[in-house]
Amino acid sequence: MTDSIKFKRAAIIGVGLIGSSLARALRERKLVEEIIGVDRDADVIMRATKLGVIDSGETGLAEGVKGADLIILSTPVGAIGAVAKELGAAADDGALIIDVGSVKGVALDAAKAMPERVHFVPCHPVAGTEQSGPEAGFASLFQDRWCILTPAPREDGAYKAAVEKAAALWSGVGAKVEIMDAAHHDLALAVTSHLPHLIAFTLVGAADDVESVAAGEVVKYSAGGFRDFTRIAASDPIMWRDVFLNNKDAVLEVLGRFSEELAVMQRAIRWGDGKALEDAFTRVRGLRRAIVEAGQETAAPNFGRDDKGR
Repeated sequence: MTDSIKFKRAAIIGVGLIGSSLARALRERKLVEEIIGVDRDADVIMRATKLGVIDSGETGLAEGVKGADLIILSTPVGAIGAVAKELGAAADDGALIIDVGSVKGVALDAAKAMPERVHFVPCHPVAGTEQSGPEAGFASLFQDRWCILTPAPREDGAYKAAVEKAAALWSGVGAKVEIMDAAHHDLALAVTSHLPHLIAFTLVGAADDVESVAAGEVVKYSAGGFRDFTRIAASDPIMWRDVFLNNKDAVLEVLGRFSEELAVMQRAIRWGDGKALEDAFTRVRGLRRAIVEAGQETAAPNFGRDDKGR
């Protein structure tokens, strides 16, 4: 590791799955000397401290970020604008601020509004599980996963250096880094993450509403496909509420396309068009193979997940 990606004090705002995982990874890789947790819930601070995820914690933002040269926003995306505005006044000069949200338009707007004395580089580590809370984190969460950076359009040398430092930080915890336009990121993630979650929430909700099938039967006879949908649908509801509200244009665009494809499948089933169904299923199998070959998944049984779903 180089000195350029070592920090004296990191303040993590929101010590949940991603925040606690990043804290563990930074500590394991010796990239930071001290970690401060910032959370409005004192119980979260207590649990994270007891676990050794953080060295100490604060429930107040200004107190928590004092003296931090690295500030990590690990809040629901709906809170990023307000928290960033407060950080604009509270953060130390020269502090590197990153977020971990899966919608980057709102983070980019916040970054543009920041005073030039601090450096907010929007980031999205494309990693996670359906678990939440400081207990859910683990240091290897980002290993060989992508982290997408969507920097603000600032040309000053200090900000460019901050972007390089943010990229080095993610590389330092094992991630692969890519820089992307925020609007393109939000459309791409609407396809690969946001719509699949919306479908999972809707499908599991529909199964729960089928009155002629008892809830016990849904649990007892769940096949692998439905179990995977329930795993996705178990994700943090507040986080996903904010994702859909803050990326609505991209999600609605992709949802419209999905609705068209679903209508094609509905017609094929109704009219017994086996060839249309087989052709559609054959076409999409190739994408699964490409994902496995790219190292984004494994062909192992249960997708290689352990008993905790990781």
